[in-house]
Amino acid sequence: MKSRVYPTYKTKYHVANWPEYERALVQRGDVTLWISADATDVWHPAPSGQPGGQQKFSDQAIETALTLRPVFRLPLRQAEGFLRSVLKLIDVNLDAPDHTTLSRRSQCLAVQRLRIPARGPIHLVVDSTGLAIVGEGEWAAVKHGRRGQRGWKKLHLDVDRSGAIVAQALTDATVDDATTGISLLASIDTDIARVTADAAYDTIAFYDAAESRGATIVVPPDKTGPVSRRRPRSSAQDRTITAVKAIKRCRWTKASGYHRQARVENAILRYKSIVGEALRARTPGGQEAEVLLACNVLNRMTEFGRPESYSIGP
Repeated sequence: MKSRVYPTYKTKYHVANWPEYERALVQRGDVTLWISADATDVWHPAPSGQPGGQQKFSDQAIETALTLRPVFRLPLRQAEGFLRSVLKLIDVNLDAPDHTTLSRRSQCLAVQRLRIPARGPIHLVVDSTGLAIVGEGEWAAVKHGRRGQRGWKKLHLDVDRSGAIVAQALTDATVDDATTGISLLASIDTDIARVTADAAYDTIAFYDAAESRGATIVVPPDKTGPVSRRRPRSSAQDRTITAVKAIKRCRWTKASGYHRQARVENAILRYKSIVGEALRARTPGGQEAEVLLACNVLNRMTEFGRPESYSIGP
């Protein structure tokens, strides 16, 4: 039986910088990579000057502990013990934040997105995926006479062609993809050359938002979508529908470069394989910080070493 995972027509690639990329993969597990040199200098915050109790740990200390959590898939208590042992090994007279402090401070932690500088206008690829919400669980709900239903939230990712995450958003599962995609486009201050997305973003508003940034938009139209005659519609959307009908959808996918949608799908796969498929935090603020820290971790891995590959045959 022929393999369905690796079909014979799948394009094969060769990694030209494999020794350097392999060293980068190994060093991603190095603890010193995830603790900055100046983190210990600002471990304790300066007095706020306000009456009452003062914070024992700075935001940098909380962020350091919460960054180690998705890298090594640690619960809060294990993250506390792991960071305490690391501080002891590097011979620094500092204490690690306890798990209660980490949980409380994560709800209002202001995390800055790790930006990877782009060389010129970026090719943006957009998609979304679901993340399970950690709670009592379905078994506990059924035990107490309720119907077990798993909660979900939707993670929206915008990545460039190198796989770096440019923007992200965490919304409820019922939020429309195209609406969130428009807000993410507005939050990007880099020049955008191309926007690629799947059929969920085939809306006039999304087309207009991409065209207002001067970007070429590649979105597969609805199979039954006609060219507009009376109602208003984006001219780029009409051109896409006309091109698909002229050369058929399969040829349009290759000619338009829609196959680059796999870039964001790879980023989603990396997120779920490295970080996980569920959100550990239970509050909205903690979930936002958790997702942003996880995206920073993936960007740090991408920045540390990327494969330089090229196709070697069909």
